Amino acid sequence: MPFPSIERRTFLHHIATGAIGLAAVPSWAASYPERPIKIIVPFAPGAGTDAMGRLVATKLAELLKATVVVENRVGASGALGAQAVAQSAPDGHTLLLAAAPFTTVAAALPGAGYDPLGQFAAVGMIAQGPLVWAANPQLPANTLQELVALARQRPGMLNYGSAGVGGINHLVLESLKARTGIYITHIPYRGIAPATIDALSGEIHLLTGTIPALAPYVRDGRLKALAVTSKARSPALPQVPSMLEAGLPDFNVLNYFALMAPRATPRAVIEQINAALALVVTLPDVKERLAKDALEPATGSPAQLERFLQQDHDGWKNVVLRQKLKIDAF
Repeated sequence: MPFPSIERRTFLHHIATGAIGLAAVPSWAASYPERPIKIIVPFAPGAGTDAMGRLVATKLAELLKATVVVENRVGASGALGAQAVAQSAPDGHTLLLAAAPFTTVAAALPGAGYDPLGQFAAVGMIAQGPLVWAANPQLPANTLQELVALARQRPGMLNYGSAGVGGINHLVLESLKARTGIYITHIPYRGIAPATIDALSGEIHLLTGTIPALAPYVRDGRLKALAVTSKARSPALPQVPSMLEAGLPDFNVLNYFALMAPRATPRAVIEQINAALALVVTLPDVKERLAKDALEPATGSPAQLERFLQQDHDGWKNVVLRQKLKIDAF
């Protein structure tokens, strides 16, 4: 049986241009919101997920004429924040700013403490963007194909740093190993920052990270980019090959940002927030900010997001099973 593809479909929804005002937000749930809306960000202040949460909170507050606040609920690679939202009242006043760990953690850790599909209602996608494979300049490989060849020549001699076991940085390596049959030693860190420091110093050979986090080091030559993790090149690093160009056409891994609500949240409330999100990503300052962060606006219906999450979770679960990963805790 062939190894299943982790195909993260980008479902960009093109919204008709024209005058967009606050009146464009539907008011199906006339009484919503009744009090301040809280967006739980399951990572620390200052992180990329936190910045996205605060951007979305500001714009939703304007569109919904409501108070929208961000609460950072940190711990267990995002699991604590997800658990808090899953246990909240399903009334649309507590939302989760979900990113890739929302599905990778649940797929990798049986005791994650939440079910991304059974305990949550999908509200809407916000944005997506690839990671970048980056290496210390001393590594004798300048492309992903050369990296794979080197790993075959020197099995077990290369190493790779991630932000922690079970996260997207870890599982994207395991996916590459599963597809190519190579072995690269995984070294988990507590966050991508210390892994980056060790890649810069040569303590580790390789890592992946978001383009905004690693591009400055690529541009000044302290790291070299081998490929981006998407099928197409990224406008933020146009000189860096895609996975298609690297000879892995079914490899398309994108970090994502989305809003989730507790499972029993009324459909009218979800549709109202979804409609507001669709407007948020068309705002010029938001589009500019997303482009700066190497992200593309991505929106669509709650049903589309739910299908995406199912596919994403199942794909990562297959990687965990294929690689026989035993992850008990983060």
